[in-house]
Amino acid sequence: MRRASAYNQILGILHELQKDYPQYNMGRHLATALDGYGDVWGIPDTEIVFALTKYRSQLNMDFKHDPYDLERIIEDGIDLDNILKEDNETND
Repeated sequence: MRRASAYNQILGILHELQKDYPQYNMGRHLATALDGYGDVWGIPDTEIVFALTKYRSQLNMDFKHDPYDLERIIEDGIDLDNILKEDNETND
C-alpha cells in the first residue's frame, strides 16, 4: 500500500482537527502549529505534517478543567501572600 503524500497527510490532519475541535478554525490550528517557524512560505510539506502532528498530539493530551478549579487557582494566586504566611506559621 502506498503512503499518502505529505500534502494529503496535511489535509487529513486538518480534517481530523476540524472534526475533533470544531470550536477552532483552520487558521487557528495552522497558526498555533506553525508558531515559531517564522516565515512559513518556504516550509516543506513534510515539516508541516510534523508540526501539525505534534500540535494534534498536544491538543489530545490536554484535558478539560473544571471551571471551579481554575477559579480557585486564580483566587489562591491572588491570595498567595496569606497562604505563604500560613505555611510559615505552621512550620514554626
